[in-house]
Amino acid sequence: MEKGNLSRRGFMQRSLAGMAATGVPAWYATEIVAAQERAAVEAKKPLAAPDKIVMGLIGCGGQGRHDMNQARKLGAKFVAVCDVDRNRRQATAASLGKDVRDYEDYRELLDRRDVNAVVIGTVDHWHAIVAIAAMLKGKDVYCEKPLTLTVAEGIALVKVAKATKRIFQVGTQQRSEYSGNFRLACELVRNGRVGALKTIQTWIGRNPTSPTLPKAPVPKGLNWDFWLGPTPSVDYAELRQGKNFYTRGHYDFRWWYEYSGGKMTDWGAHHNDVAQWALGMDASGPTTIESKGDKPSELPNSYNCHPKFEVTYTYPRGVKLICSSEGNGVRFNGDEGKWISVDRGGIRASDARLLTDPLPRGATRLYASPGHVKNFLDCVKSRAVTICPAEVGHRSVTVCHLGVISLRLGGKKLTWDPVKERIVGDAAAERMLSRPIRGTWKLE
Repeated sequence: MEKGNLSRRGFMQRSLAGMAATGVPAWYATEIVAAQERAAVEAKKPLAAPDKIVMGLIGCGGQGRHDMNQARKLGAKFVAVCDVDRNRRQATAASLGKDVRDYEDYRELLDRRDVNAVVIGTVDHWHAIVAIAAMLKGKDVYCEKPLTLTVAEGIALVKVAKATKRIFQVGTQQRSEYSGNFRLACELVRNGRVGALKTIQTWIGRNPTSPTLPKAPVPKGLNWDFWLGPTPSVDYAELRQGKNFYTRGHYDFRWWYEYSGGKMTDWGAHHNDVAQWALGMDASGPTTIESKGDKPSELPNSYNCHPKFEVTYTYPRGVKLICSSEGNGVRFNGDEGKWISVDRGGIRASDARLLTDPLPRGATRLYASPGHVKNFLDCVKSRAVTICPAEVGHRSVTVCHLGVISLRLGGKKLTWDPVKERIVGDAAAERMLSRPIRGTWKLE
């Protein structure tokens, strides 16, 4: 018993010390540690047969594999993996054991009746089609961010999630991880700790640029046409210049508007999600959007996202969200010079007491998750709503998509109706809420 108490005390001391280093106040750290202890006790309980979660991974790149490994540590069993890159999927399957099947076509994996949940870690332009197909096949879904490539995809995906009642988690892990600092910042703002909120600043980094990329042989084992899927058919391209490697494909897909939204939908899907959370706008959004930025590259066949940019969103009651390409983090600015700033390294404030004074009894508290993947698995078992379900992820990335549309229209000011999810009075901008889908692919 004494050994157990000493072990527990050591665990608490290490956890509290680690959180203190990132600026977490003692009162909040104590809450976090208590929740961690409860989660640790639950994790030690043996799973009953109905509680065992059998999963598949679709998209075997870095983040997909990371999510898979987190789920495995928590007791999920992976029996199948899928990727259009043969090398990736075979290496991932081999790491899981000889009985794990690998597939090139996600539809074959989804046909398996023994799989009841999937992790989707594909490139962005495949997220919605694969996630919708998975839900229609009765699978629960953990899908990486950004949830969609277009607003129209998000609207369709949310409808299917509601109709099928599948458990859905979007991979915006800042809601669960990083010592709870992002949740703390949102709770403090929600409870008036900075006074009347005036502006939110989100810094998400610049988009890289590239020279013209020449046509190149498709890497061995990559089904390039399947990788492109619903997007326009183009040649594979890549270029090596010294230590630099540029490509139309794999990770660098992020810097092409055909497949992603650059930093706006990469880091923006994280930090603008936190802004929405703090504003209590998880089911809504801004009313106007305007932007400015450097012109994207005019070189043929090169990264085409805006290198530098600033997008200003106006919300009801006049609060402005200013999202820019400099730095990385989130800052909430109130009246009388009060502010709270948070990033993955820690939390800070204009006055330490804004953090160290505990929230009073009866204060607004937000959904507390013991870990993003764990929250998903817990909800698969309990059928409770996750911390970032489909509609929340859709609404957050809609903010990002609207910023991209404004930028691509030369900084045009847009009026957004968050109830009808329409751009008001601008037919050209309205058309950009969706994109043509190539070939036989479609949103079910």
